[in-house]
Amino acid sequence: MIIGIPKEIKQKEGRIAITPEGVAKLVEASHRVLVEYDGGKISGISNEDFEKAGAKITKDLKKIWGADMIIKVKEPQESEFKYFRPGLILFTYLHLAAFPKLTKKLMQKRVASIDYATVELLDGSLPLLKPMSEVAGRLAGKVGLELLRKKTGTKKALVLGGGIAGENAAKVLLNGGFELIIIEKNPRRIKSLREKFKKFKNKLKIFLPEKKLLIKLVTEIDLLIGTILVTGAKTPKLITTEMVKKMKAESVIVDVSIDQGGCVETSYPTTHENPTFEKYGVIHYCVANMPGIVPKISTFALTKATFPYILELANKGFERAVKENPALAKGVNVYKGRITHPRLAQAFNKKFVSLEKLL
Repeated sequence: MIIGIPKEIKQKEGRIAITPEGVAKLVEASHRVLVEYDGGKISGISNEDFEKAGAKITKDLKKIWGADMIIKVKEPQESEFKYFRPGLILFTYLHLAAFPKLTKKLMQKRVASIDYATVELLDGSLPLLKPMSEVAGRLAGKVGLELLRKKTGTKKALVLGGGIAGENAAKVLLNGGFELIIIEKNPRRIKSLREKFKKFKNKLKIFLPEKKLLIKLVTEIDLLIGTILVTGAKTPKLITTEMVKKMKAESVIVDVSIDQGGCVETSYPTTHENPTFEKYGVIHYCVANMPGIVPKISTFALTKATFPYILELANKGFERAVKENPALAKGVNVYKGRITHPRLAQAFNKKFVSLEKLL
């Protein structure tokens, strides 16, 4: 198989979808790898590093996108839509519920589209989302600390969602001296969080989600971090505009969920270049590719998780790989022009067609 690795063009996105070690293993398995010139530069990986591993370095985007499979980090940007074609395998973070135009184009061009974020194991865990959720959670906590650095006294924070990102944000905030409330609906997860943070039990409260409680809490906090995730779907808006209006002046919202549409009604995607905006006196930080700001760490953490699936797709081809690996099959969002993820179909009010019927 020919595998193409284009340079990421989303603003301030320095990650790359493969490492030289990954290239060497693919070449060893008799595959060809095309890497765009300087694609790994911001992640500290040179063209020479890739060439030594057996990759072909090229500036020719038509050649790269002409590969059998494209491996990326972020969703394709509009300038890349022209390269879509029937039979192309695309493996990347897609977050399609937040991108109707991209979804429509992938369907029209019949691209076999696999989202890292919906590859799901039997226990419901998301192995390709986990490493970047860890990074994003830590960054969210640090951003909150930085944006509130001038505020004196004990600060109070609310974290929506006690998953991987929420846990990592909580770790940063508790170590930073915050009083913290986590909203989480899964009883097993609540038990796990209480155990992990037992030394902070006097500073931490965990509640089940309830609208009346949220309305009260938003008036008391200095920082809100949203890490809500519904796999494959658009994030529900748990925090309404009216709630934001009631927040303290100069309080902060960090909406980690923004790549799936955001969990705050007043949120919209921002960039690393212009990361914040103010609405109703509340500072919002809504960067959609937070881990991109620490590219080297993020690249190696991400590719460690994604590579076994990349190699499986390359060795077996799309159909056999998804037939034999249920986790990978759940990652398929669009195939043969149809939406194959139930929550994505629901998000766009489109017909869901099971992948099994199309194979």
